[in-house]
Amino acid sequence: MAKQKPVVSIRSFGIYDGWDEKAKGLPQITEFTTRVRAEIDVEFGFIVNIKRAKNAQIRYCIYHPDIPDDQGVPRPPFDGQVYVKSNDWDFYLGDTIWAPLENKLGDWRMTLELADQVVADKTFSLYVD
Repeated sequence: MAKQKPVVSIRSFGIYDGWDEKAKGLPQITEFTTRVRAEIDVEFGFIVNIKRAKNAQIRYCIYHPDIPDDQGVPRPPFDGQVYVKSNDWDFYLGDTIWAPLENKLGDWRMTLELADQVVADKTFSLYVD
């Protein structure tokens, strides 16, 4: 019998009430949007549900608008890997804004890959009034 393919769906995306990596629960959505007003500590991203992929490795990547490090050199995208913890698993991928706001404006693209295939992809545009 052939193994069933994983199923990945974006459950929510936009602005969230904050994320605590020590908390058991995921953040709660406060606004569905891809346009985010840049404010200190605003939390944005998406939650995906992954089915039938327990123990599979996923790769996440957050491409940001060339945020400079302390020497003025653009930082590389934020990326990493995690393992799917169950056969019906929710995962939050997001980021927050810190001072100064000016170098955080623009498009932030967030992707998830499973088996070298992009399975979730959202771009958030950060702006100031």
